[in-house]
Amino acid sequence: MSRILATHTGSLIRPTELLSFLSAKARGAAVDEDAYQLRLSESVDDVVRKQVEAGVDVVDDGEMGKASWITYLYERVGGLESRPVELEGPSMLPPSRDRQAFPGAYAELDALDEAAVRKSSAQEQAPSAWYCTGPLRYDRTAIDRDIANVEAAVAQHEGVEAFLPVVAPASAYWLTNEHYDSEEEFVFALADVLKQEYRAIIDSGLLLQVDDAVLMHECDTILAGGGSYDDYRRWAELRVRALNHALEGLPEERVRYHVCFGSWHGPHAFDPPLRDVIDLILQVNAGAYAMEQANPRHEHEWRVWEDVKLPDGKKLIPGVVTHHTNVVEHPELVAQRLIRLAGVVGRDNVLAGTDCGFAQGAFVKRVHEEIQWAKLSALAEGARLASQHLWSR
Repeated sequence: MSRILATHTGSLIRPTELLSFLSAKARGAAVDEDAYQLRLSESVDDVVRKQVEAGVDVVDDGEMGKASWITYLYERVGGLESRPVELEGPSMLPPSRDRQAFPGAYAELDALDEAAVRKSSAQEQAPSAWYCTGPLRYDRTAIDRDIANVEAAVAQHEGVEAFLPVVAPASAYWLTNEHYDSEEEFVFALADVLKQEYRAIIDSGLLLQVDDAVLMHECDTILAGGGSYDDYRRWAELRVRALNHALEGLPEERVRYHVCFGSWHGPHAFDPPLRDVIDLILQVNAGAYAMEQANPRHEHEWRVWEDVKLPDGKKLIPGVVTHHTNVVEHPELVAQRLIRLAGVVGRDNVLAGTDCGFAQGAFVKRVHEEIQWAKLSALAEGARLASQHLWSR
């Protein structure tokens, strides 16, 4: 194709009508299941239509059927149980050097996120964590529903391709193993569960996107807890091996691998440099790698590709608009970001993407919905301008 395609990383802001159902489910209240399923399919239709209208070429379901990009999996897996937990601090997230260096800033940020969740979901119950208490078993009901919804929505628009985002084994946050004999056995059991979800998406004809934010920012967590960089590498390499186990037998060209450093609006001053972890990313058997390149902490890292060769047949999906700011990027800036990267790795090896999702969970949005759509429109227009420049020469 003689142009750069526009896409994004998956999570989009849920409509108010859908949130009312998700809020009831979060409280454990009874809901009209038929009405919920209808509202969900309508929400997917609507979010796909809006992506197409914004100029996005490769769309998704906005993760409308997921309350959170991490914990949705626990609702689809047997062998787990949820228990209330007592927080040691204001957040369930583990300590990090970023949090240690900016305690006042994170106190305010955590309070804003907590208030947003409580206001939107009316959740008053104590926070909970998940525990693996038996053999892990996968239930396909929800993924079959998600596939059917996005396929029906995309069928209404000619020339549009779709992906579904799902988590990586490293993203098993707030999940403690109490069943398997070793960490490795547990991680690979989780990979076996995810393999079924990955296969279902590929077999449907959709693109598979694996989200792996935790792989990067766990480096900061381990170092903050007194561990070494070697400790982090051992932790990460196990999970990369498990991910490749889950991807085994799937066509690489149908797999996108998304990494970021966490979507929260923090300083991110202690994110590991991309140069230090790029080898881990490239070990993953995917056809395209999506990563941050639009925010001021990571924009400079496009130059990594001047020294690191992109493997033959692989593509990059750089973030060229970001969820980290309310400022809507100018399409000319988006085009500049794409053109300079294309100059290093080749114009045919680049898609236009976003740093991360615009809604970390159903009740936590990173920008206003109006800004979300303006950013996606700017992304698509920037991709058009970049294509015009790159293919006219």
